[in-house]
Amino acid sequence: MSVFQPANILLPKEEISLEQWCVVACDQYTSRPDYWEQAAKTAGNSPSTLHLVYPEALLSQGDERITSINKTMQQYLDEGIFRELPNSLIYTERTLNNGKIRRGIVGAIDLEEYDYQKGSKSKIRATEGTVLERIPPRVKIRENAPLELPHVILLIDDPDQTVIESITPGKVLYEADLMAGGGHLVGREISTEETTAFMNRFAQLEANAADGLVIAVGDGNHSLASAKACWEAIKPGLSPEEQLTHPARFCLAELENIHDPSQEFEPIHRAVFGVNPEEFLQKFTTLPQVSDCGEGEKVICLYQGNTVELYLKDTPLAVGLLQKFLDEQDCEIDYIHGADEVKRLSAEQGNVGFLLPKPGKSELFCTVIQDGALPRKTFSMGEANEKRFYMEAKRIK
Repeated sequence: MSVFQPANILLPKEEISLEQWCVVACDQYTSRPDYWEQAAKTAGNSPSTLHLVYPEALLSQGDERITSINKTMQQYLDEGIFRELPNSLIYTERTLNNGKIRRGIVGAIDLEEYDYQKGSKSKIRATEGTVLERIPPRVKIRENAPLELPHVILLIDDPDQTVIESITPGKVLYEADLMAGGGHLVGREISTEETTAFMNRFAQLEANAADGLVIAVGDGNHSLASAKACWEAIKPGLSPEEQLTHPARFCLAELENIHDPSQEFEPIHRAVFGVNPEEFLQKFTTLPQVSDCGEGEKVICLYQGNTVELYLKDTPLAVGLLQKFLDEQDCEIDYIHGADEVKRLSAEQGNVGFLLPKPGKSELFCTVIQDGALPRKTFSMGEANEKRFYMEAKRIK
């Protein structure tokens, strides 16, 4: 059984407004409830994935939101909101605001081949540290849900660009301008013949994978870890035969090539709340690896209109040292995609923003093989509005 394969994919019926249907990944704009308020206005009472996911900026809504999500999922199924593409893959093209086109394949991975533990030798591995405390709340959302909607992006290491890029896609299945500057999204059918050819190329990639690492999780690792936890809870109650085909064993995701020219890794910045900025930065600069001279990786610290440049030396990743320091402090931290948002937040009293250097992508697979998962929240695949928008769904019951 391949680690990545076709799935029974659900799409909204053609008459559904896709601009209202699609919303960005739930873990974006966590300090921007106004973004999600605007998304709610755009979605209105029309069928929308906003009613099927739980934005992290709105977690204060509690279990009532989870109950509503599950009820709405079943309602959409009962009312025939979805059309099903059996045993299918979907070819996607996402036109970003910079004009670049990001290509991907939507299909399902086998959770039996995924392990987020550091040092894992599984075929699918996390690229960043997994925060175990973030899994139970996500399990609570998923455990009684009849559907999953993916914002997970998976990466393959294909420098010759033959596995995904060689596909000749078929007719358009969906096309939409995405809300709030999300760009343009097109999904195309992949014929039976093209699917077979793709799976053969993927099998070759899988056979030749260094250290057995076939897929690295580029985005949505905690959602994938939650899917794994739910599957492990279901599995003991199934017969060996049922375990082979149960829908919860397979998780829908988008597969992309790390060598796609459109793939740009961006840093995930930090914002700290409720501190005395001068005292906080003074404490940070007492670390022996931190100095104000131009040696090492540069981190820009912002607070109330002030800019401080610090250099972190004798450490392989600036983000690792900074994160270790922040974890030891008594403060609230948010992880921000985009420098402008950090600048906005850092202007407020009692806040400090940390702008981190741009990470490279070429050595990601080698680093995961050699060192295991990177420090959590090390990189982001693009800015917040370039994240995956919810479109497809799959049954998990």
